[in-house]
Amino acid sequence: MSRLHIVHRTTFEYARTVTASYNEVRMRPATLPGQAVLEASLRATPSTYSSEYRDYWGSAVTAFETLGAHEDLEVVADSRVEVIAPVRSASPAGWATLRSPEVRDRMSEYLATTATTEPAPDLMELARAAAGSRDPAEAAPAVATSVREAMEYVPGVTGVHTRAAEAWAARNGVCQDLAHLVAGALRHMDIPTRYVSGYLHPQTDGAQLGVPVTGESHAWIEYWCGEWIGFDPTNLIAVEEHHVLVGRGREYPDVTPIRGVYAGGGKSTQHVEVTITQEA
Repeated sequence: MSRLHIVHRTTFEYARTVTASYNEVRMRPATLPGQAVLEASLRATPSTYSSEYRDYWGSAVTAFETLGAHEDLEVVADSRVEVIAPVRSASPAGWATLRSPEVRDRMSEYLATTATTEPAPDLMELARAAAGSRDPAEAAPAVATSVREAMEYVPGVTGVHTRAAEAWAARNGVCQDLAHLVAGALRHMDIPTRYVSGYLHPQTDGAQLGVPVTGESHAWIEYWCGEWIGFDPTNLIAVEEHHVLVGRGREYPDVTPIRGVYAGGGKSTQHVEVTITQEA
């Protein structure tokens, strides 16, 4: 078990005065089996009104508006979460179960590839070779490993609108791109797969208690083989007590941490700072 304190601060600075802005924020961790949210707050400055709801995918959303002149905007999400490593089933589902009409119908949203996650033909060749004759529960991490080994992790070369096929063609990208690539490949192989957004303590082994470290938003996948299993394609590790889940969906646009529109302002500059402290 680990207890993590996460502070996610996003600041926007505008070239000219903004007269109004409207935003949605998905930064509050989810409460689910193995993950308990002890405290969670979200503050936007300035803000004139806010409301909370859960979206179609189950993510906690804070919607807020700022109706008044402002030159900058700050959003701070502060949370404490306890995470317990999951216990996996000893008898995962096989290919026959995954390809049954009942499962394909129930999991249809996580089997359909999108323009963002559609894999290139040569990626699918690599994925099928990596899967070989393995059962789904073993094939999924094998595919993720092959994709990761073919990619170079390079921050800044891709953006939130980059499609998996574009990152694959360049053979570089970040966690978002790797999650999209693996999700698209696994879905084509009939393994239901979700895109997951959250946080990862960067020191997964031997973190010093009470010492804040610089983190960042992170992305990984969950694949279904009779139960949902988390895997981190960027770091090639199972999702355990150093991962904090915020939202799930088909792809990044379903779980974007913050999106919005504003009137006036001209060009904006965004700065993001994530601090993670392991407390237990």
